[in-house]
Amino acid sequence: MPEGKKIKIEEGSEIQENSTEGVKSHGVVEGDSREPKTEPVESAQSPESEVVKDLRSKLEAKTGEAEENFDRLLRVSAEFENYKKRTAREMVDFQKYANQSLLRELLPIIDNLELAIKAAAEAADSTDTCLLDGVELTRKEILKVFENFHVEPIEALGKPFDPNFHEAVMREESDEHPENTVVNELQKGYLMHDRLLRPSMVVVAMPKNKETP
Repeated sequence: MPEGKKIKIEEGSEIQENSTEGVKSHGVVEGDSREPKTEPVESAQSPESEVVKDLRSKLEAKTGEAEENFDRLLRVSAEFENYKKRTAREMVDFQKYANQSLLRELLPIIDNLELAIKAAAEAADSTDTCLLDGVELTRKEILKVFENFHVEPIEALGKPFDPNFHEAVMREESDEHPENTVVNELQKGYLMHDRLLRPSMVVVAMPKNKETP
């Protein structure tokens, strides 16, 4: 059998060709103690390419932007809910007090009617009762309109002075009432719902000056 041909391709190694089988094999030169040199094999997982890094950075940026947009959406939604509630309250207040100016203009009419009734009652020769009854009827009808719109008079006589509802126009010395008590009402005040329509014009008590001996 003819010997296989030997071709040296690297230092310390050779290729042996088997003529009978036609197979090439790597060999080591007899007497060479060095290990055969192997070719480096590429790793299955190569380092990230620049394209992947760029895509990853863009994804992180878009993720942060999406979170900011979501937070902004939550804030805008909360502000819109508050706006709807505030608008609803304003609409309710508008409906409650829409006629406030008109009703305030009617208050002097009530004042004049009450003054007329009071003067007729105090007059000694008041014989025209029909006229007095007509004035009283007109007053009652206007007060019914006030009641329909939740307008009611302020109770002031005998009450402690309250600057939120009373307007003191003068002070009067008195031993019968505690200091800062309303002893007289010059003009009646009115409330519309819980809002002041007109304050009461009142006289407030003050203690008498006691002369020292």
